[in-house]
Amino acid sequence: MKIKEVAEALERFAPLPLQESYDNAGLQIGLTDADASGVLLCLDVTEEIIEEAEREGCNLIIAHHPLLFRGLKCIADRNIVERCVRRAILAGITIYAAHTNLDNAEGGVNFAIAERLGLQQVHFLQPLPNGQGGSGIIGELPQELNPMEFLLQVKKVFHVDALQHNALPTRPIKRVALCGGSGDFLLSDAISNRADAFLTGEMGYHQFFGYDNQILIAALGHYQSEQFTVQLMARILRTANPDLRIVETKVNTNPIHYL
Repeated sequence: MKIKEVAEALERFAPLPLQESYDNAGLQIGLTDADASGVLLCLDVTEEIIEEAEREGCNLIIAHHPLLFRGLKCIADRNIVERCVRRAILAGITIYAAHTNLDNAEGGVNFAIAERLGLQQVHFLQPLPNGQGGSGIIGELPQELNPMEFLLQVKKVFHVDALQHNALPTRPIKRVALCGGSGDFLLSDAISNRADAFLTGEMGYHQFFGYDNQILIAALGHYQSEQFTVQLMARILRTANPDLRIVETKVNTNPIHYL
């Protein structure tokens, strides 16, 4: 299978036009006409990830987060991005990113999060005008949970060391809105859609104010919220070509540590 065919399989599921205007999803580094010797799937591209790809004999890395967001005027070794670009080129490794297009796709990252929580009747929280994708999702738990039970379930499902939340509301949690990564821009949509809880990766400090007893807000960490994206990408690619050699990274690239 050619590298470009691997990319096309992902883009059929999550078309690039679904990405946000600020994003840089798609091909990052390298050529796409070569046969894919193996695909390493990860959340972030780091030097350790490229080393893992070399060790595993993979000439293609597919990451959720783009390595390149802004143009480079120099490729040396001054920072992690420059070092990764140099190493990937020297190793003949192509790098591709499926980012907000995969977030915004039907069945994409947010749907995978909802699936882990067992949400039902799931639909987009902020659908696109054409109905082909959207930001965030909203759905319902199989049964009501009190706020503390819900937060403890989130901690367990996502292996969270520290969960940020506002004051617990008095009413039970049934209707849940969520967005992986930085989803704080969807808080008002969650409220207008009568969600009992809003779950995301990270929230601004001031956004926790003023909603006590209106909605439960919880932030579980950017990495933690998107950690299952690797399995989602693997499922998409295995469906497209069961013979494609896929390696799911064993490297935890979360740069945030908890004491």
